[in-house]
Amino acid sequence: MSAHEHGHHKETFITKYIFSLDHKMIAKQYLITGLLMGIIGVLLSIFFRMQIAWPGESFGLFKFFLGENFAPGGVMKNDIYLALVTIHGTIMVFFVLTAGLSGTFSNLLIPLQIGARDMASGFMNMLSYWMFFLSSVIMVGSLFIESGPASAGWTIYPPLSALPQAIPGSGLGMTLWLVSMAIFIASSLMGSLNYVVTVINLRTKGMTMTRLPLTIWAFFVTAIIGVVSFPVLFSAALLLIFDRSFGTSFFLSDIFIQGEVLHYQGGSPVLFEHLFWFLGHPEVYIVLLPALGITSEIIATNSRKPIFGYRAMIMSILAIAFLSTIVWGHHMFISGMNPFLGSVFTFTTLLIAIPSAVKAFNYITTLWKGNLQLNPAMLFSIGLVSTFITGGLTGIILGDSTLDINVHDTYFVVAHFHLVMGISALYGFFAGVYHWFPKMFGKMMNKTLGYVHFWVTAVCAYGVFFPMHFIGMAGLPRRYYTNSAFPLFDELADVNVLITIFAIVGAAFQVVFFWNFFYSMFYGKKAPQNPWRSNTLEWTTPVEHIHGNWPGEIPEVHRWPYDYSKPGHDEDFVLQTVPMKDGEEELHH
Repeated sequence: MSAHEHGHHKETFITKYIFSLDHKMIAKQYLITGLLMGIIGVLLSIFFRMQIAWPGESFGLFKFFLGENFAPGGVMKNDIYLALVTIHGTIMVFFVLTAGLSGTFSNLLIPLQIGARDMASGFMNMLSYWMFFLSSVIMVGSLFIESGPASAGWTIYPPLSALPQAIPGSGLGMTLWLVSMAIFIASSLMGSLNYVVTVINLRTKGMTMTRLPLTIWAFFVTAIIGVVSFPVLFSAALLLIFDRSFGTSFFLSDIFIQGEVLHYQGGSPVLFEHLFWFLGHPEVYIVLLPALGITSEIIATNSRKPIFGYRAMIMSILAIAFLSTIVWGHHMFISGMNPFLGSVFTFTTLLIAIPSAVKAFNYITTLWKGNLQLNPAMLFSIGLVSTFITGGLTGIILGDSTLDINVHDTYFVVAHFHLVMGISALYGFFAGVYHWFPKMFGKMMNKTLGYVHFWVTAVCAYGVFFPMHFIGMAGLPRRYYTNSAFPLFDELADVNVLITIFAIVGAAFQVVFFWNFFYSMFYGKKAPQNPWRSNTLEWTTPVEHIHGNWPGEIPEVHRWPYDYSKPGHDEDFVLQTVPMKDGEEELHH
């Protein structure tokens, strides 16, 4: 079918905007669903931060959102506190960062940057979005269950998650959590397989693997990690459903509840931990690698310099992917694991610092003496380098089995993973939105509002998570509904108030981003074809979207994507489609 025929079958509203097979539209669907889930996730975190800062206080906000059942007289009950923490973690890790980053940017950029008309399977792509949407609806719906949503933490360790009678949040809410995650995993697997096949099979003429932008390398490797590790969580969820509903005991051994002896025997909750973290740790990099790939692209473009160490960056992505699948035991140092096994996991965990450091140093070297264009996308990318380093440093402490014992399950852990994974991935997400907004919507976002959004977010992110390291080292445990029962922690109450104020201000200022996003979508300044003077293929497509991306022939690629400020050229950027001159060397650091 020619591109001409491709673009002219009549599209209705439903085939264009709802059940679309076009990867660009599916990317927008993922983006907007991810943003809506983000609003819910952040709102839940504000609720439980208020409870921790002012325990036992009555808030009209609680009464309005949580109702008399969970907040009688506006005072939050302890069981709903755990449920809020659980659903906040689940939504942010899976529904915002995994789907928001991979779902949005893999869909948008893979066909555009490799020179393909669309994904390998448009139908499978559409199906993966709608399954993601369905799982989001079920997860949000579980918030309205009378007995309460799932309350076993986002890691849903048994026996809390395996025994429906354990706590109020172990009932129907927990079942819905498992159903939602099973559908989500199916959606992720379909998406990942599609991305892998597209990158391997549909690259345009001249687009060798070593001419791929680092974004595509990151999405490609992320998809492979997803295919390897998501089925393990699927099996864990399935076995947990069996334990809950069909009387098996994969994860349950001898258990007593209120004096009653249950008939389970032979299972092990630690088996569940192994299965969960075998996905749970690669998941950190499924979230982080796309953000790092986006950052590579944006830093090179806005430094007007070739990315430093292109091949080393690819090797570091591959090394992170490999190592991330053999470090899961560091989440389990205090689970009674054999100390020798602990030392093995310590070794592999500390090894992952090497490829991570390669990335950090290469970003800094690319920025060094560059002609920096400090637009909002660039600021968020530099912010990611900052949080990636600060968050990564504390990982060295947590990755060491002897040091970890002292701070395990304290706020130190919360501070670490929120900085290195949560905030870094969120910065990558924002950077990507600011950078590719003109490509997605044909409009420019407001730069001034972008600056306001960045600076307030950056100050508040550190304001929230930096002090958490110190209350964690002082021994304050995570997931406690209140610490007022322990005189030992009275002195830390003020720090929790400070953290909560930063969290509320930071969350409130995300309104600036949402206003900028939705206003610009309809009323923004029309975007030129290549607003950032970038080299990659997506900027050679017309601003008006057509199904098939390029009218006429797909362009041929002649060079790698980072020929910025190359001697012998009039402009400081050279599109990948420009043929090499006589005697011109192809750069590959």
